[in-house]
Formats: sequence, structure tokens, C-alpha cells
Amino acid sequence: MSPPEDTSQEVYFEFIVIGAVVKVVAIDAATGTEVSVMGPANAARSDLERLALGKLKARLAREANP
Repeated sequence: MSPPEDTSQEVYFEFIVIGAVVKVVAIDAATGTEVSVMGPANAARSDLERLALGKLKARLAREANP
């Protein structure tokens, strides 16, 4: 797990390799909200984490302002 940009928020990351791609699941510890992204297995882990974290933040913002 890497610390998110906002250090008051805890986020868990799960990496699942599926052939030539990797599925990254980002889970917000406080709410249990999760999102997933897929990318090439040879992509940098930090890039995939950043992508999943961005998607998670967008989801949390959307849910906070229905």
C-alpha cells in the first residue's frame, strides 16, 4: 500500500496479474468503496496506483455530491 496524496485518507491497493494485463483495485478504508482499473503488466506500479487513486477520488467526490 502506498500513501495517497491526501495523507488523512487510507487506501488499499490490490494487484492481480491476468496474462499480459494487471487489474488494480483501490479500496477506501473509511467507506469500503472500491474501484478497479486495468493496464499492461509491464506498466510501472506507481502509474497504475496513481490511475486507480484518481478514479477512486472521482468516485468518492461523485458519491459525496449526488
